[in-house]
Amino acid sequence: MQRFTIDIDDQFNKTLTDLANGSSKADVIRKAVATYNYLKTEVPNQESGKRVSITDAGGKVQKDVILP
Repeated sequence: MQRFTIDIDDQFNKTLTDLANGSSKADVIRKAVATYNYLKTEVPNQESGKRVSITDAGGKVQKDVILP
């Protein structure tokens, strides 16, 4: 397994700690990268106007997200 060293600020570290919630910070980062990769695959070439929508149980859009 490859190993990386990154510098993070206190706020990012707090966010990682909060998200870890019983798992490791490395696991949070691995899941985040995997999720980002999946979303990038679903929106090929970052076509203009493409969005990922977060919906409630009834299908009503709560938030639209445009990937950077």
